[in-house]
Amino acid sequence: MDLNQILPKIAVMGLPILTAITLHEVAHGWAARSCGDRTAEAQGRLSLNPINHVDPMGTIILPGLLLLVGAPFLFGWAKPVPVNPSRFRHYRADWVKVAAAGPLANFFMALLWGLLGVLTLHVAMRTGGNVYAEWLLEMADFGVLFNIVIAVFNLIPIPPLDGGRVLTNLLPARNGLAQALDKLEPWGLYIVMGLALTGLLGAVIGRPVDFISSLYAALFSLLT
Repeated sequence: MDLNQILPKIAVMGLPILTAITLHEVAHGWAARSCGDRTAEAQGRLSLNPINHVDPMGTIILPGLLLLVGAPFLFGWAKPVPVNPSRFRHYRADWVKVAAAGPLANFFMALLWGLLGVLTLHVAMRTGGNVYAEWLLEMADFGVLFNIVIAVFNLIPIPPLDGGRVLTNLLPARNGLAQALDKLEPWGLYIVMGLALTGLLGAVIGRPVDFISSLYAALFSLLT
């Protein structure tokens, strides 16, 4: 893929990617603060400035490589916000809230991008459309899909992903599966990387992404 192909893609994908991963992490920080932990706030990580949240590998290198090789989907991550669960008021329940906040933020952002697309389409129909309308529609479509992918990816029940933390703290503390998940956490990211390298990650998240995308599409079709 040459530069003339990459630059238009960056123009479409750049803002949705930055906002998706930034607000995902900020949502964790906001939720932690509401649960009594102000660590992220004290370290300036509740800022909406993407620079404060950029992770070189997850924000730049990995998405860039996936883009270069023409991968069927893109995903990435920002620098995780610091969380000190010892400050939570209700340890297990608050962990669930904090972990779930990121994916929920992405689902909400997918809704906002879809509404932007609907609004752009209505304006374009009245004005005859232009190149900016086409660009906004393409960006909105990508924003919806990317946020759904990020949310579903993070809900995989493998710690330290959000889904793993949610499941671990929803299960009874003495449950064997909860203990096994706790022990799995140091290896969780290696497992996810293995799934990605073998192509199994797409199979794991593909159907949930397709199903949720169809629900969003049905909702937006009612508004057009």
